[in-house]
Amino acid sequence: MIIVINTMALIQFTNKGIYCKQGDFYIDPWRPVDKAVITHGHADHAKWGNKSYLCHTLTKPVLEERYGLYDNVETLPYNKTIDINGVKLSMFPAGHVIGSAQIRLAYKGEIVVVSGDYKTEYDGISTAFEPVKCHTFVSESTFGLPIYKWQPQQLIFDNIDSWIADNHHRNKTSILVAYSLGKAQRLIQNLKADYPIYVHRTIAALNGAFQRAGVELPATIQINPDIKKDELQKGIVIVPPALADSKWIKSLTSPAIGICSGWMAVRAGRRWRSADAGFALSDHADWPGLLDAIKATEAEKVMVTHGSTAIFSRHLNEIGIEAEEVKTQYGDEEAEESIEKAENAENVESVENADSTESMIKKI
Repeated sequence: MIIVINTMALIQFTNKGIYCKQGDFYIDPWRPVDKAVITHGHADHAKWGNKSYLCHTLTKPVLEERYGLYDNVETLPYNKTIDINGVKLSMFPAGHVIGSAQIRLAYKGEIVVVSGDYKTEYDGISTAFEPVKCHTFVSESTFGLPIYKWQPQQLIFDNIDSWIADNHHRNKTSILVAYSLGKAQRLIQNLKADYPIYVHRTIAALNGAFQRAGVELPATIQINPDIKKDELQKGIVIVPPALADSKWIKSLTSPAIGICSGWMAVRAGRRWRSADAGFALSDHADWPGLLDAIKATEAEKVMVTHGSTAIFSRHLNEIGIEAEEVKTQYGDEEAEESIEKAENAENVESVENADSTESMIKKI
């Protein structure tokens, strides 16, 4: 059992982000700072405008692709320690997306772990989550309610594969909606259906960045004007949420839309009323996963940063783990969707207002 020593001296929650005064750096700042340590590449955790960045080796390709950051990004592999003004900093796998990392800080006997976002089930492509013992654990709680209990990944993918096979039997075009970073690569890696996979160009761009960094991914085809509708119907189409309701999607041969999101566990048909299917595939830990991860850290203090913070922190206190909710700007899904829209040469409205299928394809 780790003994708590001056628990909150090492980090502070400020209006810019999580600040380590001794090291003079911020973790996942939401306002521009001089030194930013980044847990992963999603837009609510990795912002443009910082003077310097430190991230895991496989998060750098995301920063390069999305923000054009090349010269001011330093990298660190998992399980290697560096010294920043006396603070020992190391990164451990978070299991959230490719390159996601928990940030471990150690100074004068105190250990703090900032987890960013994480999931505890191995997804087949991200480095598996590794619990890290600490005095203070900074945790998300995106799905921090007892109703969220994921099915095993294999069962979810079996359902997706069966849905795709049924669509092909009915001459429908299978369209899976997933974030360009994380969920898309997870789908590409784990789908078993023997069909070509066609991807939106923002997904193709990130796939290419990861592949250049040494990540192996199954082959995909970037959607382009030369691909006919009947070819798409014979394959699998993966697009980001920004394109889910576009006229181009609706113009395809009998489109069947499947939303891949943890929210589908309870909110199917609310946000995505046009969806034909919902698959509760999440890159975040569910209720049991959150509790298991926190208990494995043996932390005696937990700071809950985003999600169902009030309910989850109250439950932790009830089971004997001191917890406190803190206000941050993490967990903003619109931030990630805005990035995906910005990555298009034309925005979604332009796609929807296009005059022809060919011109719509050119714009996505």
